[in-house]
Order: sequence, then C-alpha cells, then structure tokens
Amino acid sequence: MTTVLWIILGIIALIILAVIAMYNGLIRLKLRVDEAWSDIDVQLKRRYDLIPNLIETVKGYAAHEKETLDAVVKARNLAMQAGAAADKAQAENALSQTLKSIFALAESYPNLKANENFLELQRELTDTEDKIQAARRFYNGNVRDFNTKLQVFPTNMMASMMGFKEREFFGIEDEKEKEVVKVKF
Repeated sequence: MTTVLWIILGIIALIILAVIAMYNGLIRLKLRVDEAWSDIDVQLKRRYDLIPNLIETVKGYAAHEKETLDAVVKARNLAMQAGAAADKAQAENALSQTLKSIFALAESYPNLKANENFLELQRELTDTEDKIQAARRFYNGNVRDFNTKLQVFPTNMMASMMGFKEREFFGIEDEKEKEVVKVKF
C-alpha cells in the first residue's frame, strides 16, 4: 500500500515538474520574441530619425520634387503609427519603397549625389536597413520557435489553457517587393 502511494506521489511530482518546465519554456520563448520585437523597434526609430535629415538635404537640391518628398514623409508617419506586426510590416515595406525613390532622385542631381551630408545619410540609412533586416530575421526565428512550441504536444494543451497566442511573422506583404529586380544596360 505504501509503495503504491509513493509511486502515485512520484508520478504526480513528475507531472508537476513537467508542467513547470513547459510553462518556463513558453515564458522564455515569449520573452525572446518580445526582445526581438524591441530590437526591430530600435532600428526603426533610428531610421525614422534619419529620414527628416535626408529629406532636408534633398530639398535643397530638388525643390521641385515635392511630391516624392511628401510621399516619403507620409510613409514614415504611417509606419510610425502602425501597431500590430502585420500592419507594421506593411507600413515598413511601403516606407522602404518610398525611400528607394529618394535615392533614385540622387541619380538625377549630380550635385546632390556628391554632397557629403547626403552620402553620409545614405550610408547610415543603408546600415540601418541592414540592421533592420537582421532584426527581422532574429524576430522571425524567435516567432518560429515560439509558434512551434505552441503547436507541439503536450505543450500545446498547456499553452491553450494558459492563454498563450501565436505571434505574427514580420514579412513582406506586397507582391511587388518579392519580385526580382530587373537590371537593364
């Protein structure tokens, strides 16, 4: 009788330890996803801060390109206001497209292209874009790990009882951005 009681208590203790381990694993992954999202926010903030300087530099050389500059400002403001990951991704992709138009303007204005401020801002923005891409990959990797953990047995049962929800990937929504760039000479 006491042997059976010890076996039952041992099984209960193992179940409790397994539940604790699953819960702690989910919390650990959730925090990694939150940290990764924060990394994206830091780089996006850096980009948002660079854009007004870039626009002011371009304005001096391309005053009649107001429409292009206004589109960049509008895209920046929409990106800053976006909330959910999917909305943020869509707004950021639109902002990236409008930034490309500013660099295309530089090709039309040789003096702008040679301006030290513009070149430095362009370098910083390119560096920031690279960091944003790295932060997106890091975030998506953590989201993948977290979402996988939420879907595998037996963690999926506990996750649903505890209210854990899948996170969205930070992806490209616009089909135009997925296309390969065509270069013509």
